[in-house]
Amino acid sequence: MSRLGRGPLTGIDRVELAYLRHFLSEAAPLFALIRTAAGWLLLDRSGCARLLHLLQAEAPLPPADLLSRLLHRKDKTRARAETAARKTALARAARSGLSRLLRRLPPATTYFNVGHANLTDQGLAALKAAGLSVTVMVHDTIPLDHPEFVRPDTVQVFRRKLAAVAHHADRVIHLTNTTRQGTEAQFARLGRIPPALVAPLGVDLAQPDPAALPEGLAPTPPFYLCLGTIEPRKNHPLLLDVWERLPQPAPTLFIIGNRGWADKDLLARLDALPRGGPVQEINGLSDGAVAALLSRATALLAPSRAEGFGLPPLEAASLGIPVIAADLPVTRETIGNKAVYLPPDDIYSWVEAIVRQSAFPQDGRPGTEPPIRLLWADHFNAVLSLGG
Repeated sequence: MSRLGRGPLTGIDRVELAYLRHFLSEAAPLFALIRTAAGWLLLDRSGCARLLHLLQAEAPLPPADLLSRLLHRKDKTRARAETAARKTALARAARSGLSRLLRRLPPATTYFNVGHANLTDQGLAALKAAGLSVTVMVHDTIPLDHPEFVRPDTVQVFRRKLAAVAHHADRVIHLTNTTRQGTEAQFARLGRIPPALVAPLGVDLAQPDPAALPEGLAPTPPFYLCLGTIEPRKNHPLLLDVWERLPQPAPTLFIIGNRGWADKDLLARLDALPRGGPVQEINGLSDGAVAALLSRATALLAPSRAEGFGLPPLEAASLGIPVIAADLPVTRETIGNKAVYLPPDDIYSWVEAIVRQSAFPQDGRPGTEPPIRLLWADHFNAVLSLGG
C-alpha cells in the first residue's frame, strides 16, 4: 500500500505482490486488511483485484479525496493511494474498530503478513481473538543482528514487531535455514519460538526491454551491475574504492537503486561522480530496463555486509550471469558455487577478481553451468501444503 504510485518496487514489495497474485488465482474467499491514517479498510476479492491493477500501474491513482488531503497535506501520492483503497473497500473502521471489522470474515480464515508491516501486539491479538490463524513471514532480523546498519530508531520498533510475532504467530515462514537460525535465536530471547517452515522465494525474471533504457545508455561489455537500495549494509563504498584502484581504462559500474538511508560521505561521493564516467548511479529503471542490463552484464557485484535473502544474486544466477559477492552464509545457501566469494573489506581481492573477470568475460557465462531455478509455485506449495 505504501508503495502505490512510487515507482519500482522493493524486494519486500515484490513478495507482497507475488502473494496477492497467487491468492487472486485461487478460488478461496480472499480479503485484505489495509491500515490507513484514518483507520482500517477491509477489501474483498474484487477490491484485491483492483489493488493489483494499481500496483501494476494498469490503472491511474484517482485524485485525492478531502479526507486524504487533510491527513496527508505533504504527501500527495499517499493521499491518492489511500483514496484509491477507500474506493475499493468492502468496509472500514476507525483504528479502535479492528475487532468489529474482523467479524465480517468467514470462520477458519488464515491471516498472512509477508511485509513486516502492521506487526503490533494489539493488532495480532485482535486477529487471534477473532479466531484467525496468523502466519507471518520474517525476512530477516538485520535491525537486531546489525544495528549499525539501520537508523537508530529502527531497532526498538523492530524488536517490538518481532516480540508481537513471537507471542501471537501460529506459524512463521523463513526464507532460508540461515535466517531461520538467526530469527529463532531472537525468538528464544523473547520467550517463544513459533512453529515454522523454510520456503525460499521464487525468482521472477522480467523480460529484457532495451527500449526502456534511458537514451544513450547502451553499454558494451565489460560492465558490472550493483542492484539494490543504497543504504549502509549494501557496502557501496567498497565498490567506489575498488573502481578508484582499477587499471585504466576501467570497465563501467552501474549502481542501480533508489537512495535509502545512507551516510553523508557516501552520498557526497555519489554526487561527485562525473557524468558518463566509469561509475554511474541510476535510479527509477523499470524491471525490463534492469533485465536488459543484467542479461548482458559481465557480472553482478554483491558486496553487502548483511542480507536476508538477497534477490539480485539469485536473479543473476538464474540467468547464468557471473556473481562476485561478499562471503555471507545466506548467499552461500541460496546460490552455492554460482559466485566468487570475497571478504567485504578486502579491496585488493575485489580489484583482482574484477580485473580477471573483465579479461575473461566468458567465465561463468550461460552454458557453462546450469542456472538456478526457484519457482513461486514451489514456494506456495510449501507454504500452503501445511494448512495455510
